[in-house]
Amino acid sequence: MAADARDVSRSMAEMAATVTLDALSGPALEAAKMSILDTLGVALAASGVEPAVQGLVDLVGEDGGRAESTVWGRGIRVPATNAAFANGAMAHCLDFDDQTPWGQHASSSVVPAALAVAERVGTVRGADLIAAVAAGQDIFARLRCHVGWRKDWNLSSVAGVYAAAAAAGRVLDLPSTTLHHALGIASQQSAGIAEVITGTGSDLRCVYAGFSARGAVTAALLAQRGLTGVEMLFEGPYGVFNTYFGGRHDRDAMLADLGTDFRGAGTLYKLWPSVGTSHSHIHATIELLAEHHLEPEDIDEIRVFVGDYHDVMCTPLDARRAPETLVDAKFSLPFLVALAAVHRSVRVAHFTDAGLHDARVRSLAAKVTPVLDASLDWKLELPPGRVEVVTNDGRKFQREGSDYPGSQQAPTSWDQLAQKFRECAAVAAHPPTPANVESVIDLVRDLESVPDVAAIVRRV
Repeated sequence: MAADARDVSRSMAEMAATVTLDALSGPALEAAKMSILDTLGVALAASGVEPAVQGLVDLVGEDGGRAESTVWGRGIRVPATNAAFANGAMAHCLDFDDQTPWGQHASSSVVPAALAVAERVGTVRGADLIAAVAAGQDIFARLRCHVGWRKDWNLSSVAGVYAAAAAAGRVLDLPSTTLHHALGIASQQSAGIAEVITGTGSDLRCVYAGFSARGAVTAALLAQRGLTGVEMLFEGPYGVFNTYFGGRHDRDAMLADLGTDFRGAGTLYKLWPSVGTSHSHIHATIELLAEHHLEPEDIDEIRVFVGDYHDVMCTPLDARRAPETLVDAKFSLPFLVALAAVHRSVRVAHFTDAGLHDARVRSLAAKVTPVLDASLDWKLELPPGRVEVVTNDGRKFQREGSDYPGSQQAPTSWDQLAQKFRECAAVAAHPPTPANVESVIDLVRDLESVPDVAAIVRRV
């Protein structure tokens, strides 16, 4: 970076502070709206079915405080920082939230932060919420793609807190200088080691977005009160890029078309509640069994061809074949492939204590064998996995898992997302009425015309 150049964070803050609906392309606008509906939905489902998040949500309720913002699916209102904490944790804990085409999750940090602040402020227009979410998604994508990720940091939380702080700052209508301070303050909550993601037996993998959402709201509110941040946040000698990524980043690519090309437009929406890196193997398994009219009992072995990151979902193999928690089950490739083979789908309803110990699934998971294939290693985009089924009579069938539902090649439609929302809302701790469910879907689809976004969240 030239000695007189401004830090990247300055440019990002200016974009986020000034973005309006008119700047967004149709795909970026639709992506922001779809992410809002999707995030609300998966958090509602988590409120009712994921034990790992309940202690965190209960703590938020016990803390009480000013009734500023809604905890989705729980029927309570708490301070905005705590609402963002609870909703962010619920938004990711089923691993059902949206993702970028390159992996990692923006919206489970961005949307809870933006909506919590919107309720606190009051009378925030839908058009401004869309702009805020689109800005956050764009910043996240630019950071995701143009830093030298070593797979040792959890990028979803490391970068998510900045994306969410930008969105919260835009909802607060902070001027660009103040929003830049918010990004600097957010650095104090930019964290997340990859062991949280890859290790077994921990609940942290499912709740981490709560910490980045809460940190983002705190940062934006402190900046609004005059606390200053860090001038050279990203590119300083001891800034984010040098500290987290060994100085490896592409500044020009990160700033290219900033403010005109909003990269959240490529956001992908899951139709299966499991880690996104498993979906190609799940798809290949379902298609193979259907094409060749196979039943689980016909199978002698399932070989899953894996690159470096796929292999993380297979290690340690015995634990991945027989996960002991619902959190681990959603990140265990042998278990997920077996689940898909038995049920020909992967649904929220499969992740219960009974589902975790389903004898047919466990028996088949024991027959899943990972086969290392360096051509499937994760660079920028993760190559689709490949599956080979070996039958008891010696036949072999192989398929690549490209074009899985929800991928770039088979994107999720509004109708599919609406049905996903209905199914998620139905299992919330306090399910919204059917009328409120349909009202939320309609309001979000026409969000640019909504005068106050509180009308949406107070229905959930």
